[in-house]
Amino acid sequence: MMNMFTVSGSPHIHASESSKKIMYGVVIAMVPAMLVSVYFFGLDALRVLLLSVVACLFFEWLIQKYLIKGQLTINDGSALVTGILLAFNVPSNLPGWMIIVGALVAIGMAKMSFGGLGKNVFNPVLVARVFLLISFPVQMTSWPKPSPITKGFVDASTGATPLGILKEGLGADPPKTISELAPKLPGYMQTFTGDVGGSMGEVSAIALILGGLYMLYKKIITWEIPVSMLLTVAVFSGIFWGINPEQYADPLFHLLTGGMLLGAIFMATDMVTSPMTSGGQLVFGTGVGLLTILIRIWGAYPEGVSFAILLMNAVVPLINRGFKPRRFGIKPGVEIA
Repeated sequence: MMNMFTVSGSPHIHASESSKKIMYGVVIAMVPAMLVSVYFFGLDALRVLLLSVVACLFFEWLIQKYLIKGQLTINDGSALVTGILLAFNVPSNLPGWMIIVGALVAIGMAKMSFGGLGKNVFNPVLVARVFLLISFPVQMTSWPKPSPITKGFVDASTGATPLGILKEGLGADPPKTISELAPKLPGYMQTFTGDVGGSMGEVSAIALILGGLYMLYKKIITWEIPVSMLLTVAVFSGIFWGINPEQYADPLFHLLTGGMLLGAIFMATDMVTSPMTSGGQLVFGTGVGLLTILIRIWGAYPEGVSFAILLMNAVVPLINRGFKPRRFGIKPGVEIA
């Protein structure tokens, strides 16, 4: 009698972990950032979070039910994570229909068109974010000013992000210096707590760091990608800052503003779209960090994390070829023909 085996995509590891357990672990790690976003952006933040999650779950169910007609996997947590991260990557005042479009792009185009979880080449959330940014640049760059719920109603006014202020000021005619722009920039304590303008999930450094430490403790992620990415950003931004501190921001500013920590902790570490080995992850993180600084300093956009991660996603197959994991049962130093 012939035995039938179901072969899934590699890698194959025997462990107590499961995709579902890992995904819900990521959700727990994002709770601090969710709470901070609701605290500073109020009911709008809840609206974006709920709409994004529901839309992602719905589109995954719809595509699997009526197009792919395969096993339903909306309870594995991956669509839930995608929905939360998509909300983290947009302003809290984004119109509802744009959020739904972003969910469709993330789930339908960037994930399910490749076959579903574990088969997509690019990070689905970042594909959706870049799509929305290019398609609706005004709405995607209209950042609500934070207004803690303890002070009453949320302030409906908008303002520029710290990176936007820097990019606009340094590119003015005549260009301004860092010292001249300093009064308009938030203090480091504000960037730590989240009292700055920006995407919902990127504003609070301490909330993101707490989530990252939790995932490291639970071994959901490893240190190689976030550390190499952040270290590369610190080194290269420090070099430019040392050359001309009136034209280039200091390393701490780059590390704490924009989507740097959100990207390093939650986006670049996506196990599907990042390298398998420690060496490959170090190369990947270094590449993301370098590209981010190059885009921030010389690119047209003030932020470069999303573009940098997507570009490095494209070379992950090449990195995996250069940094192959050691085969089980083979002694170190022994070459395989």
